[in-house]
Amino acid sequence: MRYYLIAGEASGDMHGAALIRSLRQIDSAAEMRFHGGGKMLEAAGGGLFRDYRETAVMGITEVAFKMRRILRNISDVRRDILAWKPDVLILIDYPGFNMRMAKFAHRQGIKVCYYIAPKVWARAEGRVKQMRRDIDMLYVIFPFEKEYFRRHGIEARYFCNPLAEKIHAAEGEREKMVALLPGSRKAELGWMLPRFAAIEQMMRLSDPTSPWHGWRLVIPAAPNVTPDEIRSRLPEDSRIEIVTGRTYEVLSKASSAIVNSGTASFEAALFLTPQIVSYGVNFITWVYGRLAIKVKYISLANIILDRLIFPELIQGAATPEVLLSALESATFDDSTRSGMLAGYDELRGMLECRGEGSVTDQIAADLIQYFGK
Repeated sequence: MRYYLIAGEASGDMHGAALIRSLRQIDSAAEMRFHGGGKMLEAAGGGLFRDYRETAVMGITEVAFKMRRILRNISDVRRDILAWKPDVLILIDYPGFNMRMAKFAHRQGIKVCYYIAPKVWARAEGRVKQMRRDIDMLYVIFPFEKEYFRRHGIEARYFCNPLAEKIHAAEGEREKMVALLPGSRKAELGWMLPRFAAIEQMMRLSDPTSPWHGWRLVIPAAPNVTPDEIRSRLPEDSRIEIVTGRTYEVLSKASSAIVNSGTASFEAALFLTPQIVSYGVNFITWVYGRLAIKVKYISLANIILDRLIFPELIQGAATPEVLLSALESATFDDSTRSGMLAGYDELRGMLECRGEGSVTDQIAADLIQYFGK
């Protein structure tokens, strides 16, 4: 079959690459074309139409400033889909863009598969009607989503959470290290990195009287962020270490972390790393978000368990002083740490995996059977 995949972020590129490998393994005649990134290109061996990093944006005002480029990309991808004539369009997360592609493909008579469903249970529930109309098969990554979509008349299938399947927390002592994960978009870097710099100054890492004496602060840069982009936003004398391609290694060894909300926060929970989530955007985006979001929390682990197992410090509450105080509790207070770890264990127990083979192997086999009829 001919598969056209669309991913628009680093995490989607990773999941898309795994799915491509599974599809190629099962379908020897598979032909691939995609809007994605380097990991998908490596897995497919060719077929990249456009790299997602050329058009990635975040926030209401950021989207407004780059709307012309976004609309041009939507138009270009539509034309490419029509010209390539895929048997199935596979959309991976990235709902702002991919729901437009689902509507377009449905109108053109192209079958649509969606992997990693839009989080309509958190916001934009009005999209459910469109999903029911435009999506032929939906693969979800949280068990509760299957029942949620069933209630709305949408067939959804759950095999396993791909991150829960992949991440296994290592036993043993943690290092005297704090992981700092600022995100991957420019707006996220602009929000988080000045706070990291201020926290480093307050820690007084070289002062023997500081509880942080001898500790390391490590930023594992996201795949689409260069070390120079991060260093340019830190003071010249900063001793924060920056590494690339080692996010999982850092999270598995760190004693605690400050994390920008998103996939990284969920990964930290699966690695059993006590964490503080911090998030901020410009004022207009924040006001819109508060009106649109229906859930009480912003982090997936807290949303799934429906309680705060780790702090979420947002907007004005995320001062360097408050972040450092929360980090010290997560790092040095046994009661705080044990409460987070108990929540993490509960979370992992809810993400039960089923069937044989990897989650993407199971999805690929199911997808081929469903769309190859």
